Amino acid sequence: MPTLFLVPTPIGNLEDMTFRALRVLREVSLIAAEDTRTSRVLLQHYDIHTPLTSYHEHNKLAKLDALFAALENGDVALISDAGMPGISDPGYELVLAALERGVRVEPLPGANALLPALVGSGLPTDSFVYLGFPPRKQKALREWLTALAAEPRTLVTYESPNRLADTLAAALAVLGDRPACVARELSKKFEEYRRGTLTELAAHYAAEAPRGEITLVIGGAPPAAPDVWDEARVKAALAERLAAGDPPSAAARAVAALSGWDRREVYTLGQS
Repeated sequence: MPTLFLVPTPIGNLEDMTFRALRVLREVSLIAAEDTRTSRVLLQHYDIHTPLTSYHEHNKLAKLDALFAALENGDVALISDAGMPGISDPGYELVLAALERGVRVEPLPGANALLPALVGSGLPTDSFVYLGFPPRKQKALREWLTALAAEPRTLVTYESPNRLADTLAAALAVLGDRPACVARELSKKFEEYRRGTLTELAAHYAAEAPRGEITLVIGGAPPAAPDVWDEARVKAALAERLAAGDPPSAAARAVAALSGWDRREVYTLGQS
């Protein structure tokens, strides 16, 4: 059975290719590349001479029949300009069509910007949300951020250097001042992680325009502050439970669970 391989390519450093990825690119009958000019640089570096065809945002639907015709005669590899095909790059439609036609799809692990930026950010990594690219227009951007305001997981998004300052300013206005990290030019000569608050990052990039590929990581919504009752409300609730016949210790425990007070403080309040 022919296989459609999804092969990640380096996001900057050409050494970030796995042995398996190189073997696959040598053995398949055709490589579908987002930009054949960019891909030829990689293939020439590794002395790979597999035939290339273009597969990009503007021909991804028209090219499906040709790719499936190629799959009838051998395996095909899909690569993007950098990173994992299908992650903010063409690939989803081809994978879906392949699965519908019973073609085996095999993604390979490899280089990407998302995970290095996340783990290098210093922000929680146990649960996160990948958001692709933010909307370009300010109104849509603010609406998008508003929908994410209560999301407790770490937020990860790609952004272009010319829009980063505006996105940081909008995030600060909508989300409030949270910890964040701008990961820039990952795996390249001028790789940089700039960590700080949204206030600090927005000010920095408003004054100093960034260059290169950017991944933005923002802390999730902080836990809501508990609703701590005032003393009068605690006394009233405690008196109500005591009047209903609850033992003092049980009444104090129940009111403490609701009020945000320490159980012993509630019990002592009931004895005064």
